[in-house]
Amino acid sequence: MNLDATLAALHYICIIMLVVFLSSEAVLCKPEYMSATTIRRLGKYDLLYFGFAMAALATGLARVYWGVKGAAFYSGNVFFWAKVTTFALIGLLSLPPTLAFMRWRKQFKACASAQPSADEVMTVRRWILWEAHVLILLPVFAALMARGFGR
Repeated sequence: MNLDATLAALHYICIIMLVVFLSSEAVLCKPEYMSATTIRRLGKYDLLYFGFAMAALATGLARVYWGVKGAAFYSGNVFFWAKVTTFALIGLLSLPPTLAFMRWRKQFKACASAQPSADEVMTVRRWILWEAHVLILLPVFAALMARGFGR
């Protein structure tokens, strides 16, 4: 397998894993599921989500610089920049849930009976769902970019 195919495969795997862990967070982040175990699990999934986001970014940049199409193809394409901007937006949308998970974990460590309110959990869940909805734009922009639109 050549370098371009390897980078593409790794990039796609990272993106699929992003979807897996974001979906897992959305499923678990419900008031009726809140417990110390769930909060620890949400923290772990969020850390894995972050790790795969960084890996997707790294493999994406590697494709830009070492892939067959080269940096000139990407840098002049509006959909490439739309993807980069969307990825950054998703990163910003992920901050409130990450901070909430850290706060909840600290609260549970301080007091085993501490539990976030149902409203707080649902607010965090909405942030997660916004991430998921914005994430849908990435493959759309990728398909347009790969076919030469936006140049």
